[in-house]
Amino acid sequence: MDVSRFEKLSETAWRIAPFEGMRVPAIVYATEDLMTEMDDKVFDQVTNVAKLPGIVRASYAMPDAHWGYGFPIGGVAAFDADEGGVVSAGGVGFDVSCGVRTHLTHLTREQVVSVQQELADALFEHVPAGVGSEGEIALDAQGMNAMLLGGAQWAIERGFGRPEDLDRIEERGCASGADPAAVSEHARKRQRREMGTLGSGNHYLEVQEVAEIFDDEIAAAYGLVKGECVVTIHCGSRGLGHQIGTEYLREMVLSAPNYGIELPDRELACAPIKSELGQKYLSAMRAAINCALANREIIGHLARQVFARFFAQEGLPLMFDVSHNTCKVERHAIDGETRQLFVHRKGATRAFGPGHEGLPEALRPYGQPVLIGGSMGAGSYVLAGVKTSEPQAFSSACHGAGRRMSRHAATRTWGGRQVVDDLRAQGIIVKSPSLRGVAEEAPGAYKDVRAVVDSAEAAGLARKVAFLKPLICVKG
Repeated sequence: MDVSRFEKLSETAWRIAPFEGMRVPAIVYATEDLMTEMDDKVFDQVTNVAKLPGIVRASYAMPDAHWGYGFPIGGVAAFDADEGGVVSAGGVGFDVSCGVRTHLTHLTREQVVSVQQELADALFEHVPAGVGSEGEIALDAQGMNAMLLGGAQWAIERGFGRPEDLDRIEERGCASGADPAAVSEHARKRQRREMGTLGSGNHYLEVQEVAEIFDDEIAAAYGLVKGECVVTIHCGSRGLGHQIGTEYLREMVLSAPNYGIELPDRELACAPIKSELGQKYLSAMRAAINCALANREIIGHLARQVFARFFAQEGLPLMFDVSHNTCKVERHAIDGETRQLFVHRKGATRAFGPGHEGLPEALRPYGQPVLIGGSMGAGSYVLAGVKTSEPQAFSSACHGAGRRMSRHAATRTWGGRQVVDDLRAQGIIVKSPSLRGVAEEAPGAYKDVRAVVDSAEAAGLARKVAFLKPLICVKG
């Protein structure tokens, strides 16, 4: 991307002044090297978002930004319903509430490596992964409604998790305002056998070593110990979320003229928050959030079952679970006035700073854990939310490394078997039902996650806490 089109605010902040219908500026947080790696569509998309009705302060893009559907992946924007603000299905994404959870194991790297291959095989066998993967749970109509209303709480009530997990899940494991009636029969059908499954794409379950600590105090508060291992799960609302996104985007495109909305891009289909369609979408989206929270809770339970076979201890307490494809109602200060806003984060993570009332009491002094997934070979990071992120980007941070190459280009460059063998040589065991899927997610297809995380920290979006090095990766 051509940085000459931006005003440089700092080494990690770039601004585009409003032009051609933009209601607010656009701001991208990244180093110049990361900026030049981004495709030009990021410029187009972050400026198009700035043209939507009711947008507040600015349209933002995180350091991992790349081309997405409507919004850039890594896009953040907030809307005021009282000023004609809109909700956009493209601003949430197709995998509603895709997110990351990390469990502590209190096991050393040596303990895990001693059974690494057997543990990898068992996790792969016990946690369904891949396109159209199905689990052992089959939901009837009543069960589906209960899951869409209850989220992780529903899963725990049925024995798939622990009550203490709820303190460490965003929204305590359940999004209020969900309405199963807003979810179509087709979306329900797609999800009937998909609870407790990873799916495909960049979703994974990894066993990781805490290889480096950057902040001893926060790491200790989070339960992270250098040399110990964690289990990290990355997935979302599966077929149900995708179907909700597909259906409501179509309806929003057709309805936009009736609301007097001129779309800068059909992919930015939206509806006024206060409209019947806007409220219906929010109800369906919240049901999909609950689906994703329940799904990750069940997968965490399955991982606990596998670890119990190998290690004679009660393990895997939950550190945190946070989503990065949502629209959340939050209160933020705008020009000295606290206002209720609808904050869209697409491929971006909520990152509340220390003292925020939305954090669990045990974590409140330290800020929210921000879980950043890297590629299979590069590792991942745990960050902590900081107070400076609120005025910077509505308390938001990046969510991963961000793609630098399309999936199609990746498969032309690498073979799945080559990637598996290369990673094994590095001490990382990859288990997947699809070698093509492995090639699509080759480490070289992603940006340098360390550079992304360093940019986020330098921009005041979050603080580095720990680096996690993969040992086992189960993916779709």
